[in-house]
Formats: sequence, C-alpha cells, structure tokens
Amino acid sequence: MRLLHTSDWHLGRSLHGTDLLAEQEAVLSGLAAVVAAESVEVVLVAGDVYDRAVPSADATAVLDRVVGRLLSAGAAVVMTPGNHDSARRLGTFSGLLSAAGLHVRASTPRLDEPVLLSDEHGDVAVYGLPYLEPEVARHELGTEGARSHEAVLGAAMERVRADLFLRPGTRSVVLAHAFVGGGVASESERDICVGGVDLVPASVFDGVDYVALGHLHRPQTLSPRLRYSGSPLAYSFGEAGQQKQAWLVELDGTGLAGVRPVPLPTPRRLTVLEGTLDELLADPVHAEVEDHFVSARLTDPARPTDPMRRLQTRFPHCVHLEWTGAGGAADARSYQERMRGRSDVEIAGEFVQHVRGVAASAAERDLLARALGAHGRAEAAR
Repeated sequence: MRLLHTSDWHLGRSLHGTDLLAEQEAVLSGLAAVVAAESVEVVLVAGDVYDRAVPSADATAVLDRVVGRLLSAGAAVVMTPGNHDSARRLGTFSGLLSAAGLHVRASTPRLDEPVLLSDEHGDVAVYGLPYLEPEVARHELGTEGARSHEAVLGAAMERVRADLFLRPGTRSVVLAHAFVGGGVASESERDICVGGVDLVPASVFDGVDYVALGHLHRPQTLSPRLRYSGSPLAYSFGEAGQQKQAWLVELDGTGLAGVRPVPLPTPRRLTVLEGTLDELLADPVHAEVEDHFVSARLTDPARPTDPMRRLQTRFPHCVHLEWTGAGGAADARSYQERMRGRSDVEIAGEFVQHVRGVAASAAERDLLARALGAHGRAEAAR
C-alpha cells in the first residue's frame, strides 16, 4: 500500500497580508497527479488543514475542490485537526464524508478507532490523533494528572497500542500533530508550548509502523518511521529556498518497506534582497526574481521616501520591507533616558531624525516649534 504523507496546509494563510489561496490550491491540486502517477491509495494530512479555527468561505471552497480532485484520482484521504484548526468544525459531517472516502479523525475520545484499509497483504489501521491540548485532552482521555503534551500523547498512544493488540498482523500508521524531540522549527509555526512543556520524545510513538507528523514546516526525518512532511508552501521568508515536499510511504506485508520524498512545485518563490533602494531598482542581477515574493532590506543611510511603492514598480510581489540603515538599529539607552530634560521641540526633532536617519533642518525645526505652539494655544483655550 502506498500513502502520501502531507501536513500543515494552512488554507487561508497570508504572507505579510498577501493572500496565498491561489498558490495553495495550485500546489495541493497537483497532489492528484502524484496520486495517479504513483498509484497512491491514501493521502494523509497531519493537522493544520486550515490556518484558523473559523476559516473563510474561500478557504473551505479550496479544501472542497482539492479533496474532490484527490478522491477522483483514486485515493482515500485521512486528515486530523492541528492546533490551528477547530476539531469540532473540521469534524462536521465526518460520518457522512467517510462514505465518500474522506476520513476526518477529530474526536479525542475515539482516537483509538482506526480507519481500516486493505490491500493484498491484509489490513492497515490508520489512527488519526487530533491535536491534544493537555488541559482539555486529559479530561477527554480520563487521565486527569496528564498536564503536558508528552503525557496526553502517551495516554493516546497507549489506547492505540491496546487496539492494535486486538488486531494481530495488522500494519499501522499514526497521524499526530506535535513538536517531537529532534525536530527543527521554522519561524512560521505557532507555538504550542503549554506551561513550558511542549516537547514530546520520539519513544512515545513506539509500536507502530509509520508516524506521519505535522506541526513543523520544514520536511525532516527523525527516524525511518518517524517524519515531518513540512508545509506545502513556504509561509515565512525564513523558509526561502527550502524545497517543499511530501513523503511517499510504502507498506509491504511486514510493515514499512520504504519512504521517499516527492518534491512539490513552487508557484512563486520567496527571495530576500538587500541593498540601497536605488541598487535594488537598477541592478540587472535582480531581473530573475522580479516575479518572486520579495522581502527587501534597505541599507540607505537615510530612510527613502515611499520605498514600498517604488519597489513594487519593479517587484510587484514585494510584500515586506525593513530599513537597516543608519538609525535603524535600536539605541541601547531607553527612550525615557534619551528624552529626559529635553523640550517638546527637541523631542519632535529626535523623532524626525529617528524616522529619516538625518536631523531636521533649521526650517523644519522652526515649523515644528510653530506647530507645537499652535497646539499649546488650542489646548489652553479649551
């Protein structure tokens, strides 16, 4: 049996305010071609299907179309909610949807009830563990003293192993959304730390053939049977240059037979550029990245005028801008210390210098003084 391990779709996510739904649908719809080409029987989605608990109508429409394409290509789909999802919303109509081949495992009390699939070697039990918030899951699992991710996941896996014990010879796959020891985080993940305890040891997942992990956005292998697929798109500029992928997992009659990466396309790459505004606008070396999502770090000694608009004339998908020139670094002294004993005009002049990187001219200081004087007279007249 062949399974395609994915996670962290984050449908509805934006990049610095720029909507990514078109890019998300393009990548995820391409999974249907992988299903057909590789004879994939099951697509796994290990949490964070949506980017928020209450997804937009557009995001739910994309999920509907993507899942429809996967089912039409011949694969069943098994998904679980992550920490970004609402388990209750994602699990709506799960009983009816399972008849069509979409299996949403969103119920914590029923996490030891697997999706049973069959091939020529017998049954494969796929267990979907929804994201387990310790303060909620410990009550649902009947383990009142479990106050960490390790404790509630340990209790969940005990239930899984107990069910597997009653299914001799059955191969097993677990979907889980967690931060497992040895994993490397990216800057686009939402922290799931609760009370300072978020790390889960890999040994929690002992006893199953393959563990499809979600939460970390960088594809990585913790052991041959324990892997993160990562997100299908880069969701921060810290992930620029990463090759996104899914894992193609193959089970034979005895268990895990092999795993190999399936590279995913990148509809629009992410690039970080650094230099003065004039350099970025004129340098021909940047021609090949003009259609990328761009984050620009400007090194001009003075803050340029209207830099984003000007950058977008060459890089229409420039979505992030920071100025690192003179005055961009934070002063070691506190603002209060720097301003102590200064007049209103001096404070206003300091602000102008901080924003522009150059001091206000004599004419500008005179204008600031007159504006502050007019404001003071207006206040006194009230």
